[in-house]
Formats: sequence, C-alpha cells, structure tokens
Amino acid sequence: MSAGPFNGRTLVVHRLGRIGYAECHALQEALLEARQAGEVPDTLLLLEHEPVVTLGRSAKEANILAPREFLASHGVDVHETGRGGDVTYHGPGQLVAYPIFDLKPTLEDVRKYVRILAEIMIELAAGYGIGAGYVTDKTLLGVWVDTASPGRWPHPADATAESLHGAPIAKLGAIGVRLSRWVTMHGFALNISTNLSHFQYIIPCNIPDHGVTSLEALGAEDRDAPMSDPLAAKVLAAFLARFGGDGRLASAAETASLRQTYAAPKQYSELHPA
Repeated sequence: MSAGPFNGRTLVVHRLGRIGYAECHALQEALLEARQAGEVPDTLLLLEHEPVVTLGRSAKEANILAPREFLASHGVDVHETGRGGDVTYHGPGQLVAYPIFDLKPTLEDVRKYVRILAEIMIELAAGYGIGAGYVTDKTLLGVWVDTASPGRWPHPADATAESLHGAPIAKLGAIGVRLSRWVTMHGFALNISTNLSHFQYIIPCNIPDHGVTSLEALGAEDRDAPMSDPLAAKVLAAFLARFGGDGRLASAAETASLRQTYAAPKQYSELHPA
C-alpha cells in the first residue's frame, strides 16, 4: 500500500479499449453518480476514443476550423461536453485516462488534483526518454515539450507563458476535468502515436501559436501501445504513488460487467444488439 490521500482505499482500473465518445461519456456520468452513492470504488477508465472533436464549457465554435459535414465525412464526430477547457481532439493512438475519484475528505483542492494529473503524464513520458513539463497558465494548461530539447525540459517545473520566453514548445498532454460534489470525471489525454494531422481541423485548446506533438513524433522508442498491459501497469503505479492506497487492474469480465451495469440502457442496447 502506498501512502497518500487515498490511504485505506482501493483503486480499480478498467481498460475499455477503443470506444465512442458518447458511450464513454454516458458511462462516466453513471459512474460519477455511483461513486457519489458509494456503489463503486475509486475507478480509473483507460481507453482510446474513436476520432472526435470535443467542446468544453468555454469552447469557441470558431476554433473548429473544418465544417462539421467535412468532419463527419472523414469519420470525425463532434460532441459538446461538461469538462473545462476549449476545443480538443481525441483519437486512436492517444492514451485517455478518466478518473472517477472521490476527492473527499483529503484532496478537496482542484489545482492540486490537476497538478497530480500533469505529474503522471510527465512521469509516463520520462519512461520513454521524453522530458516534459507542466505549464500552469490557464491559456496553456497542460503538459508540454520543448521541441529543441525533447529529452529534457529546460524550463521551470511549473512554467508560465512568461517564463518560456517564446521557446519552441508543443503540447504532449491535455487536461480537462469536471467535479460534482468532489467526485471527478474526465481527465487527461496523452499523445502516444496519435494521428497529428487531425489537429489541423481545430485550434487545440484555443492555442493558435503552438503545435501538438506525440511520443512517436518526438522519436520515443519502445513505446507501449495505449491499451497494452505494460502501460496499464505503469499508469496504475503512477496513480498509486501520488494518491496512495491499493490498486488493481480489473479483469475483462469485470469491465464488461461494469459497462453493462452502468451504460445507459437504450444506448447500450443500440451499440451492443443481442
């Protein structure tokens, strides 16, 4: 058992594989209510999304550069969502982590929670030889890499736009969260081998002056696939190191049961006909 704010609790990790955004969002909302009611333990969903552009609470429609008809014809969905932030893209090759955690009573601090999510992505990137850093400005919030020095983050640990002095940075990981009665949903997305050309359809996170990158584009070798056993184990270890408590990877049967129990009945029957 690791020491931390979740001492005495057990984190269960479910790998959903590749999943559509609408189905996953419905599952998150149901699990959030279940966590509030104490029906489920702290739960971490690991997944890849089918190609989708999502709009957060502060999103500007103008940041979607391609017509919706064009996106649909290229297999890219568009969804509005309740997370913080602006417009972003999710797709295959991206590790998406959605913690459904009750932060009460020991971690009722949104900034600290977001900082922990950033630390986890930074640790994962470091495991593949990439030096990433956290930028704290609201307009640049996320995990970034200096493309002139991808193996080492040469800036302050908690950098600001001012401290970067026009450095050639590119975004490696995005964070967007929502809390209800201190129970979390949404989370982070780390670009591993994402199709970066899809980001040309949007202005990611309303940041027109900096690009987006991935571990693959940065030359990281021996990358684990987003849904692989080794990466799931690394993610679980990183979460336990910061949150404490015990944790385990759910079996495929447990995850199938979770999805069937907490999916919206109509939606689940449509997506998984008998």
